[in-house]
Amino acid sequence: MDPVDLPLPVVKNPRSQTDAQALERELRARIDGEVRFDAGTRAAYSTDGSNYRQVPIAVVLPHTVEAARETVAVCQEHGAPLLSRGGGTSLAGECCNTAVVIDWSKYCHRLVSVDQENRRCVVEPGIVLDDLNRQLAEYGLMYGPKPATHPNCTIGGMIGNNSCGSTAQAYGKVVDNLHRLEVLTYDGVRLWVGPTDEAERERLTASDGRTGELFRGLVALRDRYAGLVRERYPDIPRRVSGYNLDSLLPEHGFDVAGLLTGSESTLVTVLHAELKLVPVPKQTALVVLGYEDICRAADHVPAVLEHEPEALEGVDHQLVHFQQEKHLNPKALKELPEGRAYLMVQLTGDSREEVEDKARALIDAKPDDVDHTWYDDQEHMSELWQVRESGLGATAHVPGRPDTWEGWEDSAVPVHRLGDYLRDLKKLYEEFDYGHPSVYGHFGHGCVHTRIPFDLESEAGVARMRAFVERAADLVVSYGGSLSGEHGDGQSRGELLGKMFGPELIEGFERLKGLFDPGNRMNPGKVVVPYRLDENLRLGSGHLPWEPETVFSFPDDDGRFSRAATRCVGVGKCRSSEGGVMCPSYRATRDEEHSTRGRARLLFEMVNNDADSPITDGWRSDAVHDALDLCLACKGCKTDCPVNVDMATYKAEFLYHHYKGRLRPLAHYSMGWLPAVARAPRTVNALAGVEWVARVAKTLGGVAPQRKMPVFAEQRFTEWWRRRGGPRGSGHRGEVVVWPDTFTDHFHPAIGRAAVEVLEAAGFRVKVPDVSVCCGLTWISTGQLGVARRVLGHTVDVLREDLRRGTPLVGLEPSCTAVFRADAAELLPKDPDVARLRAQTRTLAELLVERADDWQPPRVDARAVVQRHCHQYAVMGFDADREILRRAGVDADVLDDGCCGLAGNFGFEKGHYDVSMACAEAGLLPAVREADESTLVLADGFSCRTQVDQSDAGRTPLHLAEILAAGLGGHTAVPDRPEAPGTRALLPTVAAGAAVTLVAAVAAARRAQRAGRRRR
Repeated sequence: MDPVDLPLPVVKNPRSQTDAQALERELRARIDGEVRFDAGTRAAYSTDGSNYRQVPIAVVLPHTVEAARETVAVCQEHGAPLLSRGGGTSLAGECCNTAVVIDWSKYCHRLVSVDQENRRCVVEPGIVLDDLNRQLAEYGLMYGPKPATHPNCTIGGMIGNNSCGSTAQAYGKVVDNLHRLEVLTYDGVRLWVGPTDEAERERLTASDGRTGELFRGLVALRDRYAGLVRERYPDIPRRVSGYNLDSLLPEHGFDVAGLLTGSESTLVTVLHAELKLVPVPKQTALVVLGYEDICRAADHVPAVLEHEPEALEGVDHQLVHFQQEKHLNPKALKELPEGRAYLMVQLTGDSREEVEDKARALIDAKPDDVDHTWYDDQEHMSELWQVRESGLGATAHVPGRPDTWEGWEDSAVPVHRLGDYLRDLKKLYEEFDYGHPSVYGHFGHGCVHTRIPFDLESEAGVARMRAFVERAADLVVSYGGSLSGEHGDGQSRGELLGKMFGPELIEGFERLKGLFDPGNRMNPGKVVVPYRLDENLRLGSGHLPWEPETVFSFPDDDGRFSRAATRCVGVGKCRSSEGGVMCPSYRATRDEEHSTRGRARLLFEMVNNDADSPITDGWRSDAVHDALDLCLACKGCKTDCPVNVDMATYKAEFLYHHYKGRLRPLAHYSMGWLPAVARAPRTVNALAGVEWVARVAKTLGGVAPQRKMPVFAEQRFTEWWRRRGGPRGSGHRGEVVVWPDTFTDHFHPAIGRAAVEVLEAAGFRVKVPDVSVCCGLTWISTGQLGVARRVLGHTVDVLREDLRRGTPLVGLEPSCTAVFRADAAELLPKDPDVARLRAQTRTLAELLVERADDWQPPRVDARAVVQRHCHQYAVMGFDADREILRRAGVDADVLDDGCCGLAGNFGFEKGHYDVSMACAEAGLLPAVREADESTLVLADGFSCRTQVDQSDAGRTPLHLAEILAAGLGGHTAVPDRPEAPGTRALLPTVAAGAAVTLVAAVAAARRAQRAGRRRR
């Protein structure tokens, strides 16, 4: 090959000076898709899952692959840097840059074709791995590699990183599971690439133009560096660092797709991928082995590998301990064997007998002092895998410990040397005074994950981090390992690649980059000619965030909102499309800024104080407000998020400050003050019962016109209680206070009556407060926190004697119960009676399980579709309800399909209806429609019941109390709900209500005029 064909190395260019305004005009004119230059979007994409932060120039969400191609063309014409992004979970900084970011995940996620016979499929790069495998299931096929982020990582991102996951033990890395790629260079060359035989290679190298130049350059690179590649590339299964020059070797078929895999958007843009598929295993078993320490477990890995597992993962006692402290996966942790370190061994086969034989052979071969447990049912296996897959979240933000960070989280060594490597790594931790970080990972491939308590906020701390990483790189190279075994190089390891490969191969990488991207516009500063590993840090030695005063106490974040805003680690679980609750607004919109992670990024930028932050107006930020507007405040993230981001609380705090001293949205008055409005039920019913009046009322109240106004009960629960004449029954189990929340008291009092009947039958003496009380929920959710604190203070005053006597309080509405169990203590942290309220509040099911365990509920013997209220899911949990339903003979299908979408005031507010219904249609409403008439529909939450009731499902859900009370009476539960009064009966009240409304409006106008004169 002529030496002239050897490409020149790329050189480092100055940071982009792109004319953003001209670029924006051109993109908007030519791109079929969303073109975003706004502050909120740029803030949401300013970082990934790494320690790094770079605010993008813009974000483009192309509707089609062709629109993405046109985006690249526009960027090339303007010289704008470019970055392709999938799930945005990268841990080395490769998914953030001062560039135009193409986010493929919202629209370009099609499964284009499936070739079942040859086990291949063609996909667009934005398709999520779990979504792909769900679609492939009907063919009996799946894509083999499965990273821990499989619910939200995209195939394009996996190709960019050369991802692996636990199942790479059996199926290899992404590079081993690709047939072809359709790629686009920055200067517009579009072609399919893959393994290239000699005839095809000669044809391509002889061709004119840029394609011929590319292939001649690749042949020259192969010929120049083949010997060094064979000599210096570690012979281990997890060599992910560096470019895949080895794919050009004859023994790998001159595979250009393999070469480009793992190039982290620095060489080409991937338009389509043809994937190799594997059969879905017919049977699976999981054996967990318990060892005295993680190093000894690592020593035993080669022996376990003889049993040919599909996956072989290591977990140390620290990871388990951190999950215990954070209350993660409690059921699964109890299923672990005795030990302080564990190997999780997944075995597959064609029959149950085959996997059972494999499991028993492994167990028989283990050392005698190694304990074990094993399961072959999907429920237990999924629970145990959550222990391993929760690693990143479990090791971040552990209470009472310094924050931990990536930076050396992904090294890999030969498997037979893993135990010794871990011993030396632990010594290095101690030398740098980093204590005992958890270590876990893909031990069957010698890959180690960890998070280290680096100090990234002081000059000395950053310097010490750098020194540690340099020493750790030397250590892994001395073991014949790879700096990265899965997560890629990006910025955190790009600077260190010379230690692993030497200067000659670094020059080869630079020449490869120069061949595909001579102008260094593709994700510049990552992998080659990289930024320093201590540059562009999200925190850094100059990090001095704004520390605003708050109403909530934020006890888990040292009382600092800035720390709460830094809590998100970017794992992206909030972008999953199935399971759990988080994040309903993302599932409805597929917008990053409407995910928990995206909102957390905006809040971080709000307090960040960096000169280049897109968010500069603090609490008054419209960008932050707009991102929080579609937050349903469901609290799903409080539990589902691995680091327990509580966006509902952050939203309430933000709204309090955002509207402080200003007029609020109409809905904040009409729905925030619902407990006050509820004191005039007949008037409200009357006004809502006349169509034109209801229409006007909804407009004035900021209510979605599609919504029906809920009907207030003629007789409140508390009124019924007073007329009843007090408690009945033996009361031998002691007193309980039944909490008369606004929704039970004013809308569905039959639930309160049913609860009293059940509690008295179970032996409790029931009390109900004899004065008006409220938990303050509606004021909290609308950010009227001053009012909420006063309301809560009054409530505690009313309950004080009962609280000090230790009397339990039973909540029937989950959202109000959750206020007492969570929010109240953060709003009034210094009141010991609020702490008592938190400790003594129980759901109906919790009280029955904890204090009446010997009481047998009445037999109901029915099937039920059950929608858990999100606040109960997040704060109280649902285990007690499952148990009571089981005892009552209810075959409960507890839905795992997310939020109902109404979420208190959210679904009633104007502008939220479509998102609200999209959330409901994601799982709840289809499940209700599919249920036959004999199947009960159970929903303890008023919002959940209302969402179903106002849909076309034709069902009115019941509360647990109603089902049990009906069972006591020996009949089937029938919903008892208030009905709107007839038109004739409404006329007198309408007239009176209209008069009152007119007087109130005139008075308000006069007050406004007087206030205006005073301001002038």
